[in-house]
Amino acid sequence: MDFVARYYSAPTEFIQNVLRMEPDPWQADLLEDVAAGGRLISVRSGHGTGKSTGLAMATVWFACTRYPFKVVMTAPTAPQLYDALWAETKSMFKKLPAALRPLFEIKSDRIVLAAAPEEGFISVRTSTKEKPEALAGVHSEHVLLIADEAPGIPEEVFESAQGSMSGFNATTILTGNPTRLSGLFYRTHHELKDDWKLYHIDASKSKRVDKRFVEQIRKTYGEESNQYRVRVLGEFPLTDDDTLISRTSVEAAMNRDIVVPKTGVRRLWMCDPARYGTDRTVIGERIGSVVTWLEQKQGMSTMAIVGWIKHKYDAANNDDKPDEILIDVIGVGAGVVDRLLELGLPVTGINVSESSLVLSDGYKLRDHLWLEYRHWLESGIGKLPKSRELVEDSISPTYSFMSNGKLKIESKEEMRRRGKRSPDLADCVVLSFASEPATIITGRKANKKAIKRRLIGYG
Repeated sequence: MDFVARYYSAPTEFIQNVLRMEPDPWQADLLEDVAAGGRLISVRSGHGTGKSTGLAMATVWFACTRYPFKVVMTAPTAPQLYDALWAETKSMFKKLPAALRPLFEIKSDRIVLAAAPEEGFISVRTSTKEKPEALAGVHSEHVLLIADEAPGIPEEVFESAQGSMSGFNATTILTGNPTRLSGLFYRTHHELKDDWKLYHIDASKSKRVDKRFVEQIRKTYGEESNQYRVRVLGEFPLTDDDTLISRTSVEAAMNRDIVVPKTGVRRLWMCDPARYGTDRTVIGERIGSVVTWLEQKQGMSTMAIVGWIKHKYDAANNDDKPDEILIDVIGVGAGVVDRLLELGLPVTGINVSESSLVLSDGYKLRDHLWLEYRHWLESGIGKLPKSRELVEDSISPTYSFMSNGKLKIESKEEMRRRGKRSPDLADCVVLSFASEPATIITGRKANKKAIKRRLIGYG
């Protein structure tokens, strides 16, 4: 009891006196933040700055001074978790003095308090989208959740962890190299920064990092490169190397001061339909170069989507009715288009899986439309509604090149396999760029009758 009272709120002294180690200044600050009851902590850094050591220090001190307690560590893959953080943690427990060491039993994936293994333990669990419960269901008087390599952890894992943070003495620590411009880890250092205690460790200023490593990265990639920013400076990249659209261009379009034109431009509605499951049905409007609104719903049947669009169309004033409603016909969309045409709405079906235009750099029509979206954003002529979801949807898809040199955007199925949701809001906006080429190639009659779905002149 005297020992616990002495070190309960003095983690730095615990590390110095009990483990006979000297924490780096930032590690000591991190320890003191946890001791002071900090609930949300996020650490971005370059390589080799001692993140795993700092987390292991916090874990050993936490386990030796609190009861009951539960600590859960996670990372995206087993090598990331077991070869670094978990190995460091087990090694540090073995450094405890002889009087303390028998209190704990060290196992392959767990360290438990010998006298009460269910009331005091440290557990390691990898994080995947398919099994997002890595940080879920952790309830105790004292809880410590640690997510290493946090940029690679699926959003579903963090969502499922919310219940574990319901106690009065619960702390979440995220650490990682700032590799991506999306996800919770990125947001903690930007729009959520007021809610999180943030740390930034520059490898070029760390005594743990060999200066030859810093110089090697600088000479190989250059100081302005993303590699140098991420690996050395601990800064987020200027753009994700494998993503088509930059966060900067999307956010700029949301903050652009463009007035919606009242006359002389086409008013388009777009719909990216989805049926049941996690995907969202999204309806939006674009007037000239301004996307004015986006709405989304989940779990809708084909006829429910038809009814939603028909209701909005009937409720709109004549001046607010669209000149054209563009709908993705793949899957459930075909039935939506057929029924709306039957009801007399100005619908155009867009098959985004068709071949692209002959002179396009895109492999399929969907790829061409996404390239048009990027050009529209980068040209500075467009405006988007402010939406964090739309930002994430726009910057999430990666791209690759086919053998014929055409660019291919990552499919929805490929995104799901790497733990990303379907970019439904962005796909809805992207559909608006199908109107102009469809008009140019097939022509449009004076009465503005809808172009028949099978007559769109792509490919």
